Amino acid sequence: MEINSGDTAWILASSALVLLMTPGLALFYGGMTRAKSVLNMMMMSFGALGLVTVLWMLYGYSLAFDDDAFGGLVGGLGKIGLKGTLTGVSGTLPETVFASFQLMFAVITVALISGAIADRAKFGAWMIFAGVWATLVYFPVAHWVFAFDGDTTQGGWIANDLQALDFAGGTAVHINAGAAGLALALVLGKRKGWPRESFKPHNLPLVLLGAGLLWFGWFGFNAGSAVAANNTAGIAFINTQVATAAAVLSWLVIEKVRDKHATTLGAASGAVAGLVAITPACGSVNPVGALIIGLLAGAVCALAVGLKYRLGFDDSLDVVGVHLVGGLAGSLLIGLLATDTVVADTNGLFYGGGLGLLGKQAVASFAVLGYSFVVTYIIGFIIKKTIGFRVDEEAEIEGIDTAVHAESAYDFVSGSSLRSGVVGGPAPAGINDQSVREAAPAGKE
Repeated sequence: MEINSGDTAWILASSALVLLMTPGLALFYGGMTRAKSVLNMMMMSFGALGLVTVLWMLYGYSLAFDDDAFGGLVGGLGKIGLKGTLTGVSGTLPETVFASFQLMFAVITVALISGAIADRAKFGAWMIFAGVWATLVYFPVAHWVFAFDGDTTQGGWIANDLQALDFAGGTAVHINAGAAGLALALVLGKRKGWPRESFKPHNLPLVLLGAGLLWFGWFGFNAGSAVAANNTAGIAFINTQVATAAAVLSWLVIEKVRDKHATTLGAASGAVAGLVAITPACGSVNPVGALIIGLLAGAVCALAVGLKYRLGFDDSLDVVGVHLVGGLAGSLLIGLLATDTVVADTNGLFYGGGLGLLGKQAVASFAVLGYSFVVTYIIGFIIKKTIGFRVDEEAEIEGIDTAVHAESAYDFVSGSSLRSGVVGGPAPAGINDQSVREAAPAGKE
C-alpha cells in the first residue's frame, strides 16, 4: 500500500497532540497535590516521558508490534532499535510515523499510574518501576490489544483471537494503568495522616489547565487512532467531544445533589472520566451512544472515587476511581452500544447483537486488569523490599520537593530580596532562616 500524505500529516499532528497530554497530565496531577510535593508529582510524568521514549526506541516497539513471538502474548525482537522502520510502511503511513504515534500512548500510560502514589514515593524508585513496568506490562499488553494480523505478520490475542474492540486504548491504557495504580497504592500504603487530615488540591487553576490540555490532546489520542484522515477519524472526534461534555455535566449533577456544590475539581475530573470512558468506544458507537457513555461515566466515576475511603486504600489522585472504573465502563458499554452503522458487522446487545460482544469485552477487560494488578504488585513489592519505594517520614512531612529535589514550586518570600539582593549572596546581619519563616504570611512557609 502506498504512503498517503494526508494520513501521514494527520498522524504526525495526532502524535504531537498525544505528547502534549503528558505535560497536561503533569499540570492536572500537580495542581491536585499539596504545594510541597507538586514538583515531585510533575517530575514523575516528565521522567516517564524521557525514560519510556528511550525504552520504546531500544526494544519497546519491537515487543509491542513486531511479529508475534509467543502465542499472541508478546512481539519478537526483529525491530530492536527500530530496525527496518526507517524505510518501512504501516498501512498508508511511514512506519516511523506509526511508531511515533504509539510511543506517546506508552508514555502517558506509565505517567497515569503516578497519581495513585502522590506525596510519598521516591523519585528514583519510581523511575526504576516505570522502566520495569513498561517492559513487563505495557509493551506486552499493547501487543495484545493493538497488534493486528497483517499479510506477513501475526499480532496479539485480544485483537485477533478474541476480537474484542478497543479503538484507542481503554484496556491497554486506562484499565492497565488503573489496575497498576491500585496495586501500587496497596504496596506503598497510606499517606501520613490520611484520611484524617485534609489533602485538598493546592492549585485548582493548574488542575483546570491540565484538564483542558488533556481534553485538547485527546482528539489526537482518539481520532488519531483511525491511523488515517478519514470518516472513522471524524466519528471518533465527535464522539470524544460529546461524551466528554456529557460526563462533565453528569459529574456536576452528582456533586450538586450529594454535596450541594458543583466544583471546578468536579468539572475537571468529569471531563477526564468522559475522555477515559469514550476512548475504547469512540470508533464503534454513534453520537447517541457516546452521549450515554459520557453521562454514565461521569456519574459512575463521581461515585467511585469515594470507594477508597470505604475500602481503605489511599489512591491519592483517584486513578482507580477515574481510569480503572471509567475504562471498565467504556469497554463494557461497547458490548451494549456498538452499532454496525459505525463498525461493520458488529452490533451490541441494544442493537440486536446478543451477549457475545459483551462477553468478549469482559474477557479482555478483566484479563488486562488481572495481569496488570498482579505483575505491578510483584514489581512494587520487590522494589519496596530492596531499595525502598517510599520516602522517609521526615521527607513526607517536610515535603518531597525540598527533601528529594532541593527545590520549591513557590517562592512566597524571595530569598534574594530578603537576604542580600544578589542571588546566592550571603544573608545580611540579623537575617537567618528562622526570621525568614517568621516574616512569611500565615500558611505560606
